[in-house]
Amino acid sequence: MTKKPGLDFSFSGLKTHTRLTVESLGNMTEQDRADIARAFQDAVVETIVIKCERAISETGYADLVMAGGVSANLELRRALKVFGGQNHVNIHYPDLKFCTDNGAMIAIAGLMRQKDWSGDEWRIDARARWPMTDLAPIEGLKAT
Repeated sequence: MTKKPGLDFSFSGLKTHTRLTVESLGNMTEQDRADIARAFQDAVVETIVIKCERAISETGYADLVMAGGVSANLELRRALKVFGGQNHVNIHYPDLKFCTDNGAMIAIAGLMRQKDWSGDEWRIDARARWPMTDLAPIEGLKAT
């Protein structure tokens, strides 16, 4: 993804490569696990930093805001601090306690849908990409 133009990125290929590597190794040592985890993290951090560099270059902005669960990664913060210092870019983050992923949002959405559940079986079709526009609105809930 780092050579692909634009600002989009996906880690599906990296996740598949990692899974196949793990499967090919079979019985792994703790060191194997640590090495694979570190290599995965390094690849993700490098990709995000490159895309952030590209975003700053394309927009001309001197401020970058990182949020969400990924912004809690200390290696990413370190790499972006280096990038920011070298390129006169201000990097902004919420406090770590606010750097959460979308798990809480998904849980509350599920709870709200469960309240009005009328089905007789507890089943949901999982999809990797599920646009919010495909979901029926919840009665009485208004976007703010």
